Amino acid sequence: MRLRKILESEAFRSIMAAVLCSIIGIIVGFLILLIINAEHAPKAISVILKNFLYYRNGGKQLYYLGQTLVKSVPLILCGIGVLFAYKSGLFNIGIAGQYCIGIGISLWGALAFQLPWFVCILLAMLCAALWACIAGLLKAFCNVNEVIAGIMLNWISLYLVNVLLQNEITMNISRSETYSIAERSASSIIPTLGLGSLFHDNQYVSIAIPITIIVAVIIHIVLSKTTIGYELRATGLNKHAAKYAGMKDKKNIVLTMAVSGAIAGLAAALYYLTDIQPWKTASVVPGMGFNGIAVAFLGGLNPIGVIFAGFFIQHITQGGSFIDTKYFNPQIADLISSIIIYSCAFMFLLKTLISKLIGEKEKCC
Repeated sequence: MRLRKILESEAFRSIMAAVLCSIIGIIVGFLILLIINAEHAPKAISVILKNFLYYRNGGKQLYYLGQTLVKSVPLILCGIGVLFAYKSGLFNIGIAGQYCIGIGISLWGALAFQLPWFVCILLAMLCAALWACIAGLLKAFCNVNEVIAGIMLNWISLYLVNVLLQNEITMNISRSETYSIAERSASSIIPTLGLGSLFHDNQYVSIAIPITIIVAVIIHIVLSKTTIGYELRATGLNKHAAKYAGMKDKKNIVLTMAVSGAIAGLAAALYYLTDIQPWKTASVVPGMGFNGIAVAFLGGLNPIGVIFAGFFIQHITQGGSFIDTKYFNPQIADLISSIIIYSCAFMFLLKTLISKLIGEKEKCC
């Protein structure tokens, strides 16, 4: 009876569907490797899947594990931002633009004003939340589809950030990339509190990692255990019924987008304020926001599941940097990740098929 409950649970079906998506991506990626170079394909897929375990030296393993964790932070938080909005009935495709705003404000605060790291983070969250509120207000009061509004705002945010950061105060104009935060404002870098020493003195491993886990837990509690979480989910399921029940549907829509945007701003600040990479003048919206959509679904639309999904996608992507470039392009790992992400579009179909298989098995038994 207990096993049956586990098999019929939503969590089990979500996990199985996510595993199937991952297996599909890896198999298809391996087939592509075989087509390119059959002799070295097995070793290449092994290296991609190993990632930091590629090294035999324990110190290097820890260092590159730290790198994977650091780069997983924005992916996980963007996924949680998408999840929060989706649970409330909104598809926040504008998470990429809100992430972009978070980058611009956090770097501007650090490089132009030398503000402390926590002030930069709060400003990034606030501005990203306000930016997301534009789509929320349009949805609530003008019935403008949040997907259309989000897409338009993504491009506006990209060019605003380019304009904001492209000056001599914050950017090396000749290289079209922002200055190192460590050189301009050491107090703006997120502290490690000794975490870096656990990963073979990786200077980029900071308190951003535990903060990400704490945020995931808080969002899980808010959505499943609180009154406001219930109201947001109820508004998402049927805003007319929620309004009839006395809930403020318009306020809930705007609030949902604001929280979702704030999480995206936090994602950007926690990543860029480690000084792991500069912002380069870009003509394309950062892919991190869009990848967050897939991570949300791969994680079964559960904040805890998103942590593992984000780490897994980044693990595959990072593993691609270790393959032999004489035979393969390192971007093959991105291709495998993309296939896994694309497979996420079939998550609900896979969950339905799993339910049917479990039902048929029970009938046979």
